[in-house]
Amino acid sequence: MHFLYPNVLFLLILLVVLFFLLVTNTSNIQKYFNIEVLEKLTNHDNGVSKRFRNVLFFITLVLFVISLARPVMNLKEQKVKQQLIPIVIALDVSKSMSAKDIYPSRIQLAKKKLNTIIKKAKDSSIGIVLFAQNSYILSPLTEDFVSLEYITKNMDTSLNFVNGSNIYAVLEATKQMLKNYNAKNLIILSDGGNDEKYAKELTFAKENHIAIYTIGTATKNGAPIPTADGYLTSKDGKIITVALNTSIKNLALKSGGGYIGYSLDTSDVDAIINQIQKQSKKDDVSVQKVKTYTELFYFPLALALFVLLLCFSSIPSIKKANIIQVFLFFTLLMNYPINANAGLLDDFKILKSAKTNYDAQKYDKSIKEYQNVKASAQRDYNIANGYYKNKQYKKALDTYNKIVTKDKNLKYKKLHNLGNSYVKTKQYKKAIKSYEDALKIQDNKDTKDNLEAVKKFLKKKDKKQKKNNKNNKKNKNNKKDKKDKQKQNKNKQDKNKKNNNKQNKEDKKQQDKQNKKNNQEKD
Repeated sequence: MHFLYPNVLFLLILLVVLFFLLVTNTSNIQKYFNIEVLEKLTNHDNGVSKRFRNVLFFITLVLFVISLARPVMNLKEQKVKQQLIPIVIALDVSKSMSAKDIYPSRIQLAKKKLNTIIKKAKDSSIGIVLFAQNSYILSPLTEDFVSLEYITKNMDTSLNFVNGSNIYAVLEATKQMLKNYNAKNLIILSDGGNDEKYAKELTFAKENHIAIYTIGTATKNGAPIPTADGYLTSKDGKIITVALNTSIKNLALKSGGGYIGYSLDTSDVDAIINQIQKQSKKDDVSVQKVKTYTELFYFPLALALFVLLLCFSSIPSIKKANIIQVFLFFTLLMNYPINANAGLLDDFKILKSAKTNYDAQKYDKSIKEYQNVKASAQRDYNIANGYYKNKQYKKALDTYNKIVTKDKNLKYKKLHNLGNSYVKTKQYKKAIKSYEDALKIQDNKDTKDNLEAVKKFLKKKDKKQKKNNKNNKKNKNNKKDKKDKQKQNKNKQDKNKKNNNKQNKEDKKQQDKQNKKNNQEKD
């Protein structure tokens, strides 16, 4: 066993000194009264003496001090290594990033991508660099992503930075920030800058083992650069249009990194992060020592509270004849469920009866039966109640049905609650039987009310069912009549149609005959 705060134990020395002074000090009142007179004036405690209370109080304080010292066992110290992938994110804040070929602008899209990377880059340590003609470290490498998100959301990129996109300055800043790491990853959010080859930057990246990953934040068609007076123009007055510089793609790929054009969703960020996690090894950022142990302080604390209760209570004198009863009572209390409904006093009377007819074997047998049978039945009853309260009615039914007891009160409660459980599972006939069996044991108003309510419900349900059956039969007959009527109408229509066709044929025949006759007369 060990103590997490062993220095607290020095308080025990002070307690011993105070206890010694308390015990050895005699009251000054004895100087003024005769011992016999003082004895008659003193209110004697027939239970525990004052000195014994002082001892109990001293024990309480000692236990409190031990509890404060935090006793533990199985103390072990383990080293936990934190492995992270270091990443530097460079955001281009040059004037060309204010172009609006991407809505609302290139810089706004780049800031959005930056925040997305911070949210999605798990197991990483991130630093942020702003760059134009020069580079500026906005945040060193950190795992505090909450602070990073706050900084990036509130940073002002509209400041008057010197125009230009100096990638070389970014690489120098990255080298400085990642000098203590084996893996060196740089993500650039830019429209590509204005260099056509990036040869010097590529050489620097390879020499310092920096893998460059780029998300292009511009379109190939390009757009003019807005200013306070309109758009940025050249010396001859023409509006300057800046498009995506694809040279940065070659820089990223040849450095061992990767390139992807921007997307309106997060697929570009996901692709870059996945590639970094595949290609980069994690660095041991920090090693922390963690102690594992099993707490023991609550044992002396609980004992101290119990002794303190004895210290401030009026404890009656303990006779030898009552020791067994007290022991039995606390034994029953320890084995009895806290939420049991049966009274402890009734069971205790049974044990007292067994003790009165003193027979050691019968006495032990009665205790064993109480612990193994009555306590088991009561415990199952409490478990079933717990299932019922948690609306696990099927489990409650199974547990109630397992309970076997000769205790009439417990048997009644079991049957009453069994009826309630059957109602919850819509087994109303079984519920009625359970309520009726419960009433045979005990005439209870709640059980009667429940029984009447279930019967009334079933009666109402049967009445409703009969009514529904009657309506269904009526609807069925109406449907049949309707069907027959439709059939008759159809037959009538078919007959009329047949007669009409026959009549039409006769008329046509007569017409043909008349036409023939007319033709003969004409000839």
